[in-house]
Amino acid sequence: MSRDWWRGATLYQIYPRSFADANGDGVGDLAGATAKLPYVAGLGVDGIWLSPFFTSPMRDFGYDVADHMDVDPLFGTGTDFDALLAEAHRLGLKVVIDQVWSHTAAEHPWFQESCASRDNAKADWYVWADAKPDGSPPNNWQSWMGGPAWRWEPRRRQYHLHNFLPQMPDLNFHSQAVQNAVLGIARHWLERGVDGFRLDTANLYFHSRGLQDNPPLPEGRRGDAPVLMQQHLHNADQPEALAFFERLRSLMDHYGDGGRARMAVAEIGGAEPLPTMVAYTHGAQRLHTAYSFAFLGERPGAEQVLRHLAPWGEGMGRQAWPSWAFSNHDAPRVASRWGGGAAGAFAFGGRADAGTAAAGATPVTWLALLLTLRGTVFLYQGEELGLPQSTLAFEDLRDPYGLANWPLNPGRDGCRTPFPWQADAPQLGFSSAARTWLPLNPAHAPLAVDRQQADPASTLHAARQLLALRRAHPALRLGDLQALVAEGDVLVLRRQHADAGGCDALLLALNLGTTHATVSLPEAVAETTGTAPLFTHGGAALYGPQLHLPPGAVLFVPLT
Repeated sequence: MSRDWWRGATLYQIYPRSFADANGDGVGDLAGATAKLPYVAGLGVDGIWLSPFFTSPMRDFGYDVADHMDVDPLFGTGTDFDALLAEAHRLGLKVVIDQVWSHTAAEHPWFQESCASRDNAKADWYVWADAKPDGSPPNNWQSWMGGPAWRWEPRRRQYHLHNFLPQMPDLNFHSQAVQNAVLGIARHWLERGVDGFRLDTANLYFHSRGLQDNPPLPEGRRGDAPVLMQQHLHNADQPEALAFFERLRSLMDHYGDGGRARMAVAEIGGAEPLPTMVAYTHGAQRLHTAYSFAFLGERPGAEQVLRHLAPWGEGMGRQAWPSWAFSNHDAPRVASRWGGGAAGAFAFGGRADAGTAAAGATPVTWLALLLTLRGTVFLYQGEELGLPQSTLAFEDLRDPYGLANWPLNPGRDGCRTPFPWQADAPQLGFSSAARTWLPLNPAHAPLAVDRQQADPASTLHAARQLLALRRAHPALRLGDLQALVAEGDVLVLRRQHADAGGCDALLLALNLGTTHATVSLPEAVAETTGTAPLFTHGGAALYGPQLHLPPGAVLFVPLT
């Protein structure tokens, strides 16, 4: 693949704990994931994003790292990781691994040294601040896991910053030594052979040196949790991040010599993520791409979809590149959130809301929408099966956020339940253990891989068709996007890409809503539509200039 292989690529997210268990302990592992890579390659994706597998106390299930260079024994060994990497590359899959750099676990040797005194070699490697005269925290910043974002450390008689759990202290990226150490972690994995990094909470790397209070959000925009009641002006999206990302890009470009291009994708949280996504990926000196939670909330209408896409076709956005996801390990599964599946919605740090599911829409509708978008695509394990969100009993919850906020917000466990491989096997083929780390969802059994493999009308077969179309058509991976119709829930797009090999153009029509729609195409477009559709779903049809779109329908047509 080209040096820009990541542009328009589709990467499949593997959450190792829940993908496949090779050793029978009830927890997924690297060897299990390796054994299932032929299935992943058979979907037609370009690579995988592997969630954390590093040494960790597992308070936040691997997003609290105690050793960035080693594999946690729960998932296997370094040899197991090398085997996974080799098998993925043999199958033509790129491997992008999570990197959690904004914070560490409290058990990390760096933090143990930093908190011992105010004058040791790593004293400034974390964000430390004195108490106010009354002993209270230095400012009003709030943690995404609940409560103030500051924890008192008696040994230093200071507070340390934690944007997440109190045992996950934030690194101080204003320290050049910290930046150098983090780049050393990147160098380690690049030399190991990985193809890229997914950068967890990348817009939280830097904080304001002044530690000013965050101002409140306007009353009508405040959420249900304290962290959603303020504007994160001083603990997120700081301008110093750009220089660090340029350092990281330079390192990655160095390891990309010889045709083995590497990439970095940033996770961007917050209420207004699009400007930050553009800033972080603008030009060829910063990050390659970024994604946000823009499509991980309530179901969008056609105009909202276009609003998310608009920044990438104007101004600085023309020299930047987005990524998109409809599901991941932090959000309710899209089949339930938008498509009328099982309940169990979750909004990280905020209001639980199942959204307004479209009665006629199906998981195929959302797969088709995702794979029509201009940008890089992330597909979460099970999304290709149309898995609904799981609902767990309180005694089965493991997520610290869910345990703290139940029953109003059950947390993230509902999207993390183990993957169903075989409908009639014990534990649906995920594990031979009598008990798995989270219970299997019985509602997933009829959607298991073996059942869908045998059904040509299944979501899995449709996913493979859509992924094959995206790989075959430069218009879908790289092409310009023009909205022909964006009214209510009806979206009609033209994607076109021209190069030395010719021009590839497609008409893409989707009905995201609950009522039948008939749309008249512009005459100039109608005259160029091909006679045979490339993909149809839900009874979509084209009669001359008239598009007929039942609820949830999809139609892909070539343009001449």
